[in-house]
Amino acid sequence: MKLLKIGVFASMLSMTSVLEAQNTPGSQEKQPLLLLEENLEQLSMEDEGEYGWEDELEELSRCLQEPVNINAATKRQLEQFPFLTDMQIENLLAYVYIHGQMQTIYELQLVEEMDKRTIDLLLPFVCVQAVKEGRGYPALKSMLKYGKHEALARLDVPFYVRKGYEKNYLGPALYHSLRYSFHYGDYLQAGVTGEKDAGEPFFALHNGKGYDYYSFYFLVRNLGRVKALALGNYRLSFGQGLVLGTDFRIGKTFSMSTAEYRIGGIRRHGSTDEYNYFRGAAATVGVLPHLDISVFYSHRSMDGVVENGEITSIYKTGLHRTRKEADKMNAFALQMTGGNMAYEKNLLKVGVTGIYYFFDFPYEPRLDRYAKYNLHGNGFYNAGIDYKYRLGRLLWMGEAATGSKGYALLNRLKYNLSSDYRLLLVHRYYSHDYRTLFGRSFGESSTPQNENGWYLAAEATPFARWKFFVSMDMFSFPWWKYRISKPSKGVDVMFQSAYTPWKSLSMYLNYRYKRKDRDVTGTSGAVVQPVYHHKLRYRLTYMPGNFTFRTTVDYNHFRQQDGGGYRFGRSQGYQCTQSCSYAFPFPLSVSLQGTWFHTDDYDSRIYASERGLLYTFHTPSFYGSGFRYSAHLRYDLNKTFMLLAKFGQTVYQDRETIGSGNDEIPGNCKADLQLQLRIKF
Repeated sequence: MKLLKIGVFASMLSMTSVLEAQNTPGSQEKQPLLLLEENLEQLSMEDEGEYGWEDELEELSRCLQEPVNINAATKRQLEQFPFLTDMQIENLLAYVYIHGQMQTIYELQLVEEMDKRTIDLLLPFVCVQAVKEGRGYPALKSMLKYGKHEALARLDVPFYVRKGYEKNYLGPALYHSLRYSFHYGDYLQAGVTGEKDAGEPFFALHNGKGYDYYSFYFLVRNLGRVKALALGNYRLSFGQGLVLGTDFRIGKTFSMSTAEYRIGGIRRHGSTDEYNYFRGAAATVGVLPHLDISVFYSHRSMDGVVENGEITSIYKTGLHRTRKEADKMNAFALQMTGGNMAYEKNLLKVGVTGIYYFFDFPYEPRLDRYAKYNLHGNGFYNAGIDYKYRLGRLLWMGEAATGSKGYALLNRLKYNLSSDYRLLLVHRYYSHDYRTLFGRSFGESSTPQNENGWYLAAEATPFARWKFFVSMDMFSFPWWKYRISKPSKGVDVMFQSAYTPWKSLSMYLNYRYKRKDRDVTGTSGAVVQPVYHHKLRYRLTYMPGNFTFRTTVDYNHFRQQDGGGYRFGRSQGYQCTQSCSYAFPFPLSVSLQGTWFHTDDYDSRIYASERGLLYTFHTPSFYGSGFRYSAHLRYDLNKTFMLLAKFGQTVYQDRETIGSGNDEIPGNCKADLQLQLRIKF
């Protein structure tokens, strides 16, 4: 549950096994993974486990196993490749429409705006196959016969005992989950997921039906005028996410290629994320050639605390290990209904989204002063207008939204001078009293509330082997924030220089500087001073043959400004990580990784990503002094069975216990074994 997972296209270069590539991927397969991994890893550091990316990883991993046929590709399918610009997507679709089906993949060179670098990134994920004229929706018999089945079982075994198991935790320490999915291309998807977190009972007490959490979904696409129909658990995203954004959203990274995520609408929810989803029915219908209408309804139980007929808190972790946590299970219900109308023709797209949602009890949480404008009461609505217009190389998109109170605005201007030079300008204004339960968009914090800012980014590839990126985000908070007892402002600067002398060797150096205000600890908000955070990273990746070597060195420096009669110390953090992966000629791959870290405190903590299980990406944070090592082994018995095992241990050199409360572990070592079995047929 608390693994930090990211998606979009692949997790890491060293996670090629996750993406269903051939056992020994060549340079062509590795390059797009390397390009995106460096930038998407940044999201896991900022997301802090608020969102699981299992669905995105699973869906996009199929692009290597089942490449998209360019002759039949839709705009939606091509938009999932973040290195393709909107202009390139339109030109690619126009080429097939005007000149007919491609006969060879090399015709990509004839598509306007498609440069060699983009083609190299795209090749591993697409193919060219003839499409029969008059092809309609596949017959149910054909889908059942030729559809793909996948069953995925996972078991985590801890080699330690947390304090909670002495008397508070109600179940065994094992974590396990079971996932089954079926899909036939992009036409039909169905599946069910069951999960039991460590410490939760299984077929006992409040989990008499087995797993603590179940997710089921059924999704049909492109059935005549019905472009999407979802039953069960699903997710929604429209526009820029100011009204609805429970789907994947990109934040600030070291690349323009991942500055936005264009896939939206209705999507399945088959992951183990127990909070970010809807349950009910949703459909998108094409009522006119350029007009789509979506409607949806959701009714789901939620965890939390109900006191004196009022909801005082919403519980998001999905953990039900103790009696107190179990009492929060399914404490109240949330209903949501709404719709979206989208018109898209040529270079213009306009959409309108509206939702209404309410609890079965009034929602009256305890609101500290910094949160006095947060959501409370019952019976809420949000409505927004989103727009998108492209004029040559200039792209303008945005959304304006309002709700029960307040309003939010977001606008983006993106200009592609060429495939080698890009500019991006983002402005957002989220009023301090704008309230939304499902909004998730671009900003210093993912919730669109109490923020005003300008973000400017530029990316340049002036030479064949060099790539540069720089961005500056100037933001302010009109009202108090958590740990900031006054209106405040800040700045976030990012710079990266990447060098790739040849396909098997690449390196980059990036730097990030952030300044923002924060209450001085122990002053109860009476003293607020700026904090300065510097982060420096160097990474070297070498891929000779079947080997992959990666070296990462991080340095963090954190300081709060002196003043007000208080003097504040400085803290520093270091880490060095070395990983080595090898794919044998037979279907076996092994990866080893070791990390040494030393930080002065939590503020100077470091992050060290490592290879995880299928459709997961683990980015733990560390503070203090110690080291961590892990071993990852994958064996594909045949095309049907795959077995994966991962062992990891963290050893701290500056403490005698790990964690606190029920999660406290005696001793200075923490070791886990994770096992995963996949069956495909």
